[in-house]
Amino acid sequence: MSLSFAFRPPAPGRKPSTVLITGAAGRIGLELSRALRDDFQLRLMLRPGGSEEPELCGFGEVVEVDLEDLEGLKKACHGMDVVVHLAGDPDPSAAWSSLLQSNIIGTYHVLVAAKSAGCDKVILASSIHAVSGYPRDVQVKTTDPVNPGDLYGVSKCFLEALGRYFSTQEGLPVIALRIAAFQPLETARADKGLTMLDAFVSWRDLIELIRLCIEDQRLQFALFHGLSDNRFKRLDISDARELLGFAPQDDLTEENPKLAPLNLDETVRAHSQKDGQDSGIREDL
Repeated sequence: MSLSFAFRPPAPGRKPSTVLITGAAGRIGLELSRALRDDFQLRLMLRPGGSEEPELCGFGEVVEVDLEDLEGLKKACHGMDVVVHLAGDPDPSAAWSSLLQSNIIGTYHVLVAAKSAGCDKVILASSIHAVSGYPRDVQVKTTDPVNPGDLYGVSKCFLEALGRYFSTQEGLPVIALRIAAFQPLETARADKGLTMLDAFVSWRDLIELIRLCIEDQRLQFALFHGLSDNRFKRLDISDARELLGFAPQDDLTEENPKLAPLNLDETVRAHSQKDGQDSGIREDL
């Protein structure tokens, strides 16, 4: 079975200091910009003519570039160590025409621009929709084949494949993150939070995962799942734990008022000998 990651050739590492965030005014981009502003020199990319710039005031240098503007993207990437690509059409029901321009051509342009500008790494925002076609009772691993449940998911499958191509064939390190249901804890605690039982990822857990990806200097390519430490997980996060040291702090089953009293972490058995039973080895100790 092929691995969903590959290591860089051993070389002296250089800690990244400059980061370009595309889609910086989006839900993830805004929280990420706020969280990283004191640790990195940020360049924050917005769509031309947008009205979001005041929200990013003081977080970093703001530039306006369209994803169709390859030359503009090359300028935006110039001098950046890492590109975090969040821009694109985020609508799972989006029509093909929008996905083609924003998520497919736009992603290609970002990777070409980062390669041309000599960036050290690109982090791509994929989505759980790249594998949402699997039955609900399947926990998806990063090594499982893609199985999109909609055309939006198809565009994210393309993003992952293009990222692997650039990392393997063009020598540009790439990490793709399949982001699940990114929401604040307040949403997880509301009634509609129950719909995210196995897919919730909190702001702080996802931002920490992205930070770990930015700082990593070992991986040439990787595909990780962005999920909190929910008692039930639609996506397996063991790769991120092992390769990045990802240690998510939040669990929807402990945050939602309807679920917290059930103490699911204690009442649902793990079916191992650590459930209060003595191990069979005791007779030989």
